Amino acid sequence: MAETTFLDANELVINMGPQHPATHGVLRVKLKLDGEKVVGSECIIGYLHRGVEKIAENRTYTQFAPYVDRMDYVAAVTNGMGYCEAVEKLLGVDLPPRAQYTRMILAELQRIASHLLWLGTHALDLGAMTPVFYTFREREEILKIFENYCGARLTTHAFRIGGLQYDLYDGFEKEVRKFCDYFLPKIDEYEELLTTNRIWVKRTRGVGVLSKEDAIALGATGPLLRGSGVKWDVRKAQPYEAYDQVEFEVPAGEHGDTYDRYLVRIQEMRQSVRITRQSVDRIAPGPIMGKVAKVIKPPVAEVYHSIEAPKGELGYFVVSDGTTSPYRVRVRPPSFVNLQAFDTMVRGHLIADVVAIIGTIDIVLGEVDR
Repeated sequence: MAETTFLDANELVINMGPQHPATHGVLRVKLKLDGEKVVGSECIIGYLHRGVEKIAENRTYTQFAPYVDRMDYVAAVTNGMGYCEAVEKLLGVDLPPRAQYTRMILAELQRIASHLLWLGTHALDLGAMTPVFYTFREREEILKIFENYCGARLTTHAFRIGGLQYDLYDGFEKEVRKFCDYFLPKIDEYEELLTTNRIWVKRTRGVGVLSKEDAIALGATGPLLRGSGVKWDVRKAQPYEAYDQVEFEVPAGEHGDTYDRYLVRIQEMRQSVRITRQSVDRIAPGPIMGKVAKVIKPPVAEVYHSIEAPKGELGYFVVSDGTTSPYRVRVRPPSFVNLQAFDTMVRGHLIADVVAIIGTIDIVLGEVDR
């Protein structure tokens, strides 16, 4: 519909989505255009709402664990890790080292898998077809490790409250080391394809700039925040599991544009390999579960616990009333919070840039809507 505004200028309001492949899910974006230039936007969500937080009130702590895997369904391992750690904090349970390092390995492999999916689909959105075949080739190797460990590839339910679901299978460490050696040169291949590619640079540099001040004010986390030059990573700032026992860097950008966020994620994959290698070397024989009762019934209390998921800070606020089911569970998903920055990033750009900006936020609607 066209509407006349002051100075006889015509503004057009159009819908992008929710059936648009470049919105990465059922996201409806209302764009206000002046010609091909975006002058305003509104993200309309709720098409995938499943009431996950309400379901938690009607399930036991253990029964609810698989539900969180379905939120960010391309990073199920980290979803489960955050929830289990929140309940463990409520119970006051300490994990044995074998369980901690195994969790870190699986979480970092999941981070790589999530970034690979992002890179392939983001490049595809911008017209580069080759990277999606490259990235899915490597992602498949990670999914094979997940499948060998717990039988699932996508909604990977790998952990239990108090530790691990299964002990490691024979050859796990060897397969992980082999993947790390195989994967590092592949990151160089992605960079050869894109980092200095003039079309890629033209489509991403200076597009969707988010200043450091705006990123902080909007509550952005993860690569979106670090791309704006803020070195905030929950693994460093508030270490959980055994992240304070391993060495890694927190990459950050300078300009806060789509290109910087691409470079940050590329560097994050290298750092994930670094963490994974150190964790594999430190796995020792021992128990995989802490001291947890068969019937989980935390004391009356509340806790907030967050982890560094692939897309940013993933937090769980859990309230216990002393029964076997949580009184309240509230999730702080990074995709939902980061989506707030979209309007700030998109103003003044062309319609074609909208696709690049949605892609660079790296959202999953299962986590936005829950």
